[in-house]
Amino acid sequence: MDLPDAGTLARRIARGEASATGTVRDALAAVERTSHLRAFTQVWAEEALELATRIDAALARGTDLPLAGVPLAVKASEGTDSRQAQALIAAGSVPIGSTSVPGPGTEWKTWGRTDAGPTLNPWDGDAVPGGSSAGSAVAVAAGAVPWATASDGAGSTRIPAAWCGVSGYKPTTGLLPARDRAGLTVGGPIARTVADLELYRKVVLGARPAPPPTRIRVAWSRTLGFNDPDPEVAQLAEQTLHRWARASDAVEAVDARVELTDPADSWFARRGDGDVQDHDPVDRRNTRALAQLFSGFSGADLLATPTTPNPPHPHSGPGEVMSVGFTWLFNLTGHPAVSLPAGRTRRGLPVGLHLVAPHHADAALLSAARDAERCAGPAT
Repeated sequence: MDLPDAGTLARRIARGEASATGTVRDALAAVERTSHLRAFTQVWAEEALELATRIDAALARGTDLPLAGVPLAVKASEGTDSRQAQALIAAGSVPIGSTSVPGPGTEWKTWGRTDAGPTLNPWDGDAVPGGSSAGSAVAVAAGAVPWATASDGAGSTRIPAAWCGVSGYKPTTGLLPARDRAGLTVGGPIARTVADLELYRKVVLGARPAPPPTRIRVAWSRTLGFNDPDPEVAQLAEQTLHRWARASDAVEAVDARVELTDPADSWFARRGDGDVQDHDPVDRRNTRALAQLFSGFSGADLLATPTTPNPPHPHSGPGEVMSVGFTWLFNLTGHPAVSLPAGRTRRGLPVGLHLVAPHHADAALLSAARDAERCAGPAT
């Protein structure tokens, strides 16, 4: 049986309806049941149970731990020393293992490597789970843990969330320390519910959730001006957006003419040894265009796109398609973004709806995402 979401587990343990030790044992059993997916590179069973025992003792003494006993999977390349992991652990969340990331050998980073073989997409073992936070998304989607740490330098939180049918949040750049020297990679969570994304934001960033939206205008772009998405992927994302708009009194979805410039050259220059200054004009044009979208004549509160231009691809690779086509621009511009489940293709492969907000409008973004999750219905 899948573990409940992190918020539900925390409330049960706080009320004495469950123990931290019992909850961690359940998570470790779920990890074992789903081991064929190869989400984890290491499982820290002994350490996790020892920590859970100490947490139960602390609760008995009256210690306030808002995440007491909530199991946590940790992205291997992030570890438990990242600011986000340390904040979650300090609040009582229990790290139970490290999750897979890509290994060497491919230019594309939408897969996960373990000693037992590649990480499998829980919806179809012949497909990759996305990456680079591959195992984190699989562990959450498979029900082994309610949430996991991830990081996102070009879409590495949002893409695996989309391809595993769960949710992933990239905060506004600068709210967490950058994970790379280029300043593009920011930590964030993968979870099954938007409520858990908001819980993460409260604990890690010290931020309060926003009230439900009263009226928001969502601008839909099928291409951003430079992508050529798979028609089925784009259709599923757009249908999810319009299903949300029809079901919510707060949402107006409009088609927008968004003509941005492909950021590929700029991204590679910033992450490599290229001349960054050559690409500053392109980055400034994209940033200005987004500012006009959010505050200009169109007055959009959010921008919506597919999360990826393609569905999950085979383990042999994505071909010529850049899976980061809709995501990496916002690592360059720094805007907050979230990927939500947007149904499955005819082959049964999940895809995502991508929502982007103005800088530092993270609370409004997650409030809208919560409304979308409630109104759009099951995306299966």
